[in-house]
Amino acid sequence: MARKTPELQTSSMADISFLLLTFFLLTSSIDTDLGLSRKLPPLPDESVPPPPIKQRNVFVVLVNAYDMLLVEGKPGNINTLREDAKEFFLNPNNDPNLSEKRPIENIDYIGPYERSKGVISLQNDRGTSYEMYIAVQNELTAAVNEMRDELSMDKFGKKFDDLTNEEHRKAIQKAIPVAISEAEPKDIGGD
Repeated sequence: MARKTPELQTSSMADISFLLLTFFLLTSSIDTDLGLSRKLPPLPDESVPPPPIKQRNVFVVLVNAYDMLLVEGKPGNINTLREDAKEFFLNPNNDPNLSEKRPIENIDYIGPYERSKGVISLQNDRGTSYEMYIAVQNELTAAVNEMRDELSMDKFGKKFDDLTNEEHRKAIQKAIPVAISEAEPKDIGGD
């Protein structure tokens, strides 16, 4: 009679494999350092038409499938996008090619202030890389944050993020709102 070969007990190996898998899932961390934190505006009332916006007051940023920028109809650079956006909004020399100013209004805690009518219009191609999309968003948001910091330092002696008085924060936000309009991505070309 032939001898039987002993079989391996696989049930205990399955238990150990499951425990190891559970251990690695619980102890590993997933990097989530890229992303956007935005509060979306409420849905507009469909019965009310959107207000007309002059072309002069729209800062157009296009990103194609090759991650190249077109800023105001000219080839752009991610390294100068922040300064270009700030100049567009602030329009220190009243340039007719940059955004108009609203009539001077008295903002609580700030005083008389000339707000910009400018809006940033951002449109990406569907083939735009996520890294470029985030980089453009970061630069545009940084432009708004720098303008807020400058006004906050001038009026309250602190950066915007360091303001503890909620009324002061609201005043700065009213003077310099986040005016970034993101259009739905298109298949313009490329991949």
